[in-house]
Amino acid sequence: MTILLVLAVIVAAGLVLFALARGLFYFAQGHRAAMDGTAHENQVMQNKMMMARVKWQAITIILLVLIGFLAAGS
Repeated sequence: MTILLVLAVIVAAGLVLFALARGLFYFAQGHRAAMDGTAHENQVMQNKMMMARVKWQAITIILLVLIGFLAAGS
């Protein structure tokens, strides 16, 4: 049972890491457009929302890792 929980946490963390990497990639593209002056106001708002999402995904990864360590220690 513990092994299944640890595997589930690892898979969930992997999925969140993938979403985090994707979010950072799109954020970098939008940031580059903003620096070039080609970004619209809508893109700037989307960048702010993306950064908030990336922050929460990082928090989720940390919590999943902690849960995995606690489950492995039990």
